[in-house]
Amino acid sequence: MIEAKKTVEIIIPAYNEGDKIGITIASIQHYSWIDRILVIDDGSTDNTAETALNAGADVISLPINKGKAYAMKTGYQNSSSDILIFLDGDIDEGAEQIKRLVEPLWDGTAEAVIARFPMTPGKGGFGFVKGLAQKGLYILTGQSLSSVLSGQRAFLRNVLLSEFFDYNGYGIEFGMTVDLLSRDIKIQEVDVVMRHRTTGKDIIGYKHRFRQFCNIFNVFIQKLIKKPFQNRHRVISEEQDKI
Repeated sequence: MIEAKKTVEIIIPAYNEGDKIGITIASIQHYSWIDRILVIDDGSTDNTAETALNAGADVISLPINKGKAYAMKTGYQNSSSDILIFLDGDIDEGAEQIKRLVEPLWDGTAEAVIARFPMTPGKGGFGFVKGLAQKGLYILTGQSLSSVLSGQRAFLRNVLLSEFFDYNGYGIEFGMTVDLLSRDIKIQEVDVVMRHRTTGKDIIGYKHRFRQFCNIFNVFIQKLIKKPFQNRHRVISEEQDKI
């Protein structure tokens, strides 16, 4: 049950999504509990910003393309609602499923919610990127999630920190998930009926996957190196508390 006392903002980082962003916004406008839809136009060269404005969203336009993590952080820094929902700009009618993301936050069973997409037969690559994200998450946190790379996420704003967005390229979802679990934030995955553009099995698609793999691997290595120092600091702090 939606409680009116909590405010909700939708943040949509978008780059050249002029053909999709209008449908995405239209799919969620009928929800009366949404207080604001904010699109961060990440230096698009098409009509993304104009289409989003015409569809009824607030828009912040970045002068140049800065990447998804920077766009998400810009949205976070320009929001103030109790609940923040991040959506990709190409979800189309599937954006209507966001109610599934917000419900666990209303009833107190989660502090962060990640959308779990259905499998798309015959699409995608060989699972290397997803496998790296899942195994890396387990190594770093000892916990398992199946949708580590999903960009459709909802949060209680008070569990987010600005540093959760300080990642480059495609490392944002993986890095943020590690950060959340490392701070014992309660994460729940929920099944949704959503689709977005699927990376093809062509040279462009494989280059995209390679960049994803490299970005996530870099985040994993950086956190793996820091992990012993973080654990040591935690032990020292606990010993100091006993004194």
